[in-house]
Amino acid sequence: MTDTEISRYMALLLRHKPEIAGLVLDKQGWADVDMLLKCIGENMEPMSFERLCEIVKNDSKQRYSFNEDKSRIRANQGHSVNVDVGLKAVVPPEYLYHGTATRFVESIDSGGIIRKTRLYVHLSRDTETATQVGMRHGKPFIYRVKSGEMARDGYVFYLSENGVWLTENVPVKYLEKTWQDDA
Repeated sequence: MTDTEISRYMALLLRHKPEIAGLVLDKQGWADVDMLLKCIGENMEPMSFERLCEIVKNDSKQRYSFNEDKSRIRANQGHSVNVDVGLKAVVPPEYLYHGTATRFVESIDSGGIIRKTRLYVHLSRDTETATQVGMRHGKPFIYRVKSGEMARDGYVFYLSENGVWLTENVPVKYLEKTWQDDA
């Protein structure tokens, strides 16, 4: 199995469905590293602690964190299971960006950006990152989010450990259509 395949399985367990492998997350989303390795070994292939450390270290989006002694691991954000990863409210920059696929534009134009099954909507600091996010779902489309105005209107923003901006939803009135990639 490739590191990418194992990382996807880790994301499934640490963000969405720990119960499918018998993994237990505490209230802050932490899982025992030895138990995670056991789950991966039983459901994919045996994996060493050293390989797990490499996957975490080399993850381009920095999805995972270890505690200080590396005995516990968690996803930094993106959960659909109810966990509290200790996010602190932060004042956002005046604008953030949301990358999506063009097939979702009509829905977003009418209902805003909603979190669906996740705990938060994910926003990016720049258009390059938003474009990469949008490309994962098809032909990308970028919205500029009036995050500064949202914050002044009482919306709360969080900044995850890996630089993803989070908020509960983005109503239509705070969205500007920016551009789509014609590639």
